[in-house]
Formats: sequence, C-alpha cells, structure tokens
Amino acid sequence: MIAGRRALLTGGSGGIGTAIAAELLTAGASVLLVGRDAAALQAAAARLGAPAGRVATFAADVADEAARARLVTFAAGWQGGVDVLVNNAGLADFAWLEEQTAARIDRLLEVNVHGPIQLCRALLPVLSHHVAADIVNVGSVFGSIGYPGQAVYSASKFALRGFSEALRRELAGSSVRVHYLAPRATRTAMNAGAMDRLNAELGVAMDEPAVVAAALRRMLERNTPFAVLGWPEKLFARLNAVLPRLVDGALRRQLPVIRRHATGTPPRDLPRRPVEESSP
Repeated sequence: MIAGRRALLTGGSGGIGTAIAAELLTAGASVLLVGRDAAALQAAAARLGAPAGRVATFAADVADEAARARLVTFAAGWQGGVDVLVNNAGLADFAWLEEQTAARIDRLLEVNVHGPIQLCRALLPVLSHHVAADIVNVGSVFGSIGYPGQAVYSASKFALRGFSEALRRELAGSSVRVHYLAPRATRTAMNAGAMDRLNAELGVAMDEPAVVAAALRRMLERNTPFAVLGWPEKLFARLNAVLPRLVDGALRRQLPVIRRHATGTPPRDLPRRPVEESSP
C-alpha cells in the first residue's frame, strides 16, 4: 500500500529520481524531493504537476553532515514524518582507475556509500516511529558484477548492496523493511556519453527511467527485498555469484572495446595471466 505514504527521495531533480517521484505520486504518496540544486528541484516539482501539498523540495548534499542533519529535522516534521526513504542519489565515473583522481574517487564514495548509510542511520528513529516504513536503496547491476572501467562505481554499489542486505537482517521483525533495487543501463544524464556509445556498440539494452520507477513501485507493493532489472543482466549477476570465471572470460573478450570507450585511446596489448588453480 503506497497511498498516503510520505517518501523522501534523494536525487530527485531529474532522471530516475523524477520518474520515481511520478510513480509514487500516481500511487497516492506524497514526495519530498531532495537534491543539491534548489532551482532544479523546483523545476522538477513543477514538471510533476502534483496537487498542492503532495510535493515538497529540500536542497541538500547527502554527503554533507550538516546538510543531512537539516534534512532529517525537516523530514521528521514534514506531514507527520516520512515513512519511506529512497536513496537514489548517485554519481558515476566511467574511467580506468589509473586515470581517476583521488578527489573524484572520494566524492563518488561519499555520495554513493557514505551518504545513504548515514541518512539511513539518522532517519531510523523517524521511520521506526511508524507502524510500517520502507527503505529502498537504488544500486546497480554493477553492484553484483564488477565491470572494467567502473571499478570505483562497482565498489560503491557492492558496498550499498551489502549494507542493504545486512540492514534488512538487522531490522528483521521491526516495522522497517529494507529493499535493494539494481537497475541495468538506464537512459539518464548521469551516464557519460562514452558509456552510452559503449552500450550501443556492444548491443547492451538500456531502460527508460520509467521502467526503474515502475519496478520500485512493485518492490514496495510486494515487499520484495532484492531485484536486478533486465535480461540477460539477471542471469549474469547469478552466474557471477557462482561461476565468476565464466563472466571473467566474457568480459575479457570485450575488454579492448571497453577500454577504448573508457579511455578514448586505442587498446594496448594486455599480458596474459596464468590460470589459477583455485575453484571459481
């Protein structure tokens, strides 16, 4: 049951965030849009066209401790307190690790990992006050499959997936349910042009944000704890968990193409690595 719920949605100024907001509003919820850019949030709220009082905005950087504290205070009093938290804000950086700066790596981890974890911790007293509450952490299929050119991003989403699983088990029997949603490639402005071009060359399907939003709504309605979107992405995620060597081989064959798009340079010869004797 989503009607009448009050959802705090980070990353709410565009892309997947706006689509999620529209889906939740259609289902009867009220939505508090959160993002760093106040003007972009106001524009997103206007595009949603919801009745007065159903949408509010709050400008905050989820990676900033003081901003999170102000947000939590506001969320605790907004319409009696939020009872749904959707951690959707995130950064991506499609690049070879050696070409990423320390600052970019730190910023990505702050937004993708530290922000959601700290927001969950700070909002748990508010959520636990309700008879039923939900946390949805929006991850990625790269949180189940480590992908070349996405080493830091994959690390952040693996961390978010593990955190979601552990927190769900920690809160078992309480009024707070925890969910992890892993979209595949999605058409948003967050994706670098290079990633879009790679997906096109490899024939990788890309979803519209509305597909992710509809999946999130189903997850809440059915109390689904975990979902990976898309096929064959679901299959590869399962294979990677039990037979990672198969996925290693498939990605190694694609590596020159991936490297060309990630670095903008022709691939260099890669040394062959000896096969280890351990099991997958």
